[in-house]
Amino acid sequence: MSARTEERAAEVVRNPRWAIIVARDPRSDGKFYYAVKTTGVYCRPSCAARTPRPENVTFYSSTKGAENAGFRACKRCRPNGASLAVEQARRVGELCQFLERVEPTPSLEELAKRAGWSVYHLHRVFRAVTGLTPKAYAAGRRAERVRGKLGQSRTVTEAIYDAGYNSSGRFYEEANGVLGMTPRTFRAGGARAEIRFAVGECSLGSILVAASARGVCAILLGNDPAKLTRDLEDRFPRAELVGGDADFERLVARVVGMIEAPKVGFDLPLDVRGTAFQERVWRALRKIPAGSTATYTEIAKRIGVPKAVRAVARACGANPLAVAIPCHRVVRADGDISGYRWGVERKRALLRRERAAS
Repeated sequence: MSARTEERAAEVVRNPRWAIIVARDPRSDGKFYYAVKTTGVYCRPSCAARTPRPENVTFYSSTKGAENAGFRACKRCRPNGASLAVEQARRVGELCQFLERVEPTPSLEELAKRAGWSVYHLHRVFRAVTGLTPKAYAAGRRAERVRGKLGQSRTVTEAIYDAGYNSSGRFYEEANGVLGMTPRTFRAGGARAEIRFAVGECSLGSILVAASARGVCAILLGNDPAKLTRDLEDRFPRAELVGGDADFERLVARVVGMIEAPKVGFDLPLDVRGTAFQERVWRALRKIPAGSTATYTEIAKRIGVPKAVRAVARACGANPLAVAIPCHRVVRADGDISGYRWGVERKRALLRRERAAS
């Protein structure tokens, strides 16, 4: 390599844009482009092609500048068209619409053929865009349809088939997880579904614990017991709320004990009801060890959707089970303790106790 070539390579490597190309960072797509002298093409910073030698690279601020210099657009990253991420999102959106229209749910092979991708690529991209696999997305949409149909159809059976289930037996196998109660109870708007509850006191203030037949379905913290009860009524507007007996009071005492002594751990059965995405987030939260924290960005990466940071934050905010689903262990990227539906001071107190216990 001549001295002039070495100097040229060193100049490119010193340029901050070179590190972006090496990292294939999609956040810089559209901000600049790079052309490769030996291939005659220009690319986006995120192009998946092999990293070129730096002495062959020239930077451009626009596609027009690169084309005026005689370079042609890369066929892989298509810098003169929609970005790969935008194109993938468009195709996944079309697949989502298709899944909502057809029954039974198409196979992965059918969906891949429709998108023009391999099965592996379809599965990876669909999950990256929606946060769900195609199967989970279809199941979630079918569950939404059956909830709507149960309120409209003349019979439960009619609602089941209208929602796209191939057999009533298959639906009844999933009904408890889909509805949180029997279909007939759901059809009645949750009326007569019994939820026991009791309000107690702990060092963090008032605490309300509620449980269905499946397990603990709400743990609410606050300063006003009456407001906590109203919150429970809003969450289960047509259920039959029953004050807890002595056995239930012991359950509340166990929950309080887990707050006061975090090293005990939470081992009670839970009745978790949320969207498929929320439940994925909540499962990830339960894997954060006591005494540790994770950022919203880290949780998004752990569930396979690194760009869904805001959606993760919303799922944390929708968590109805304080402490049991430890959303208090999630902090901002800068380590700041914020964003807790039961108050930042309670979040700090819980983290202090867990760190001391661990």
